Amino acid sequence: MKAHDGMYIGGAWRPAAGRDAIAVVNPADEQVIAEVPAGGAEDVDAAVRAARAALPAWAATAPAERAARIAALRDVLVARKDEIAETVTAELGAPLPFSQAVHAGVPILVAGSYAGLAASYAFEEKVGNSTVYAEPVGVVGAITPWNYPLHQIVAKVAPALAAGCTIVLKPAEDTPLTAQLFAEAVHEAGVPAGVFNLVTGLGPVAGQALAEHEGVDLVSFTGSTAVGRKIGATAGAAVKRVALELGGKSANVILPSADLAKAVAVGVANVMGNSGQTCSAWTRMLVHTSQYDEAVALAAEAAAKYGDRIGPLVNAKQHARVRGYIEKGVAEGARLVAGGPEAPREQGYFVSPTVFADVTPEMTVAQEEIFGPVVSLIRYEDEDDALRIANGTVYGLAGAVWAGDEAEAVAFARRMDTGQVDINGGRFNPLAPFGGYKQSGVGRELGSHGLAEYLQTKSLQF
Repeated sequence: MKAHDGMYIGGAWRPAAGRDAIAVVNPADEQVIAEVPAGGAEDVDAAVRAARAALPAWAATAPAERAARIAALRDVLVARKDEIAETVTAELGAPLPFSQAVHAGVPILVAGSYAGLAASYAFEEKVGNSTVYAEPVGVVGAITPWNYPLHQIVAKVAPALAAGCTIVLKPAEDTPLTAQLFAEAVHEAGVPAGVFNLVTGLGPVAGQALAEHEGVDLVSFTGSTAVGRKIGATAGAAVKRVALELGGKSANVILPSADLAKAVAVGVANVMGNSGQTCSAWTRMLVHTSQYDEAVALAAEAAAKYGDRIGPLVNAKQHARVRGYIEKGVAEGARLVAGGPEAPREQGYFVSPTVFADVTPEMTVAQEEIFGPVVSLIRYEDEDDALRIANGTVYGLAGAVWAGDEAEAVAFARRMDTGQVDINGGRFNPLAPFGGYKQSGVGRELGSHGLAEYLQTKSLQF
């Protein structure tokens, strides 16, 4: 798609307040493919004012009509699915088949789910002698990351629309073209002017201005825990609501009764998807000591198959960061059995699929979020030891448990301090709540729980 040189505010593309621009780089060949405006506080203020002006009418719109607009948006995304995939591939670097299936396909599922929920959700209920109403929280400031650029936008915008909120979106500066394409889709779907607004810009400038704006009632942020803390502090000072989806260091626990070969293969594939740039990736593989050596061999074999199948990391900074983590793992005594820090190609921000063995729970690669195609295998002695290791980080976003008996896996999963656990390779469910324990965040996305984040309650007593 051709980049817009302005902001989408009040239902139209308008020039940015300043002249600064952001270069969009294709991480596969390091070439600049477009430029978008770098918005600032003045652009954010215009967008928030447009959202506030549109709020009363949109909040009063019948849920069925809101559902119809979301369904229309889904239909536009379906019609433009190929363009979406090509755009994500160009600015994120994901292989085109992955972009088609995941980056374009999953947001369509999520949008469809909220079209249904908007029509069926109980926005009003009787409780004794009271009537309780679920009302929109107001203007939402949505700040989204680059790793799943459209999914993260839809996961915030669709429930906000369903709730009757209006939105100002500040997307990641690495993937603004996908956000602009989404704004076009919103316009084509007939969403009223001012209900959705887009400001491209840098996080410390436009993102901070949005989080601090007194006209924003809720800040929904997905990104690093460090930035999430700052947003939480800013919102707390203003007694403003937040929804924070932050980092992860998820454990893939393989119990002795599991199908080891399947659990290892699926576990490695889970980390390699999106070049490891997934907050919920199962980056710690926990294996019983009696099966550990076999699992190491299986993991190395599985990782080798991804050598030419994964895309680059998003930018030079991320590339250097991930390679630095791999070097640190070696320095701390972890054993490389696949991959390594050496760049596999002369051009592009590529990192080899990497597997570490002999990782201990206190090592940096077992504690910190690497956000790259790196799997750490950790041995355990018994289930209590496995649980201690699985729960032994500051994060609690996702995870997996494998066992020959489903009940055994469920019993272990119930003791994990994490927001979502896949049992024996459970499938993605767009209606299931997603979010974390501990420093992985506050609140939930997807399904009815995600919709509830954008609602506030009012009770009338009779």
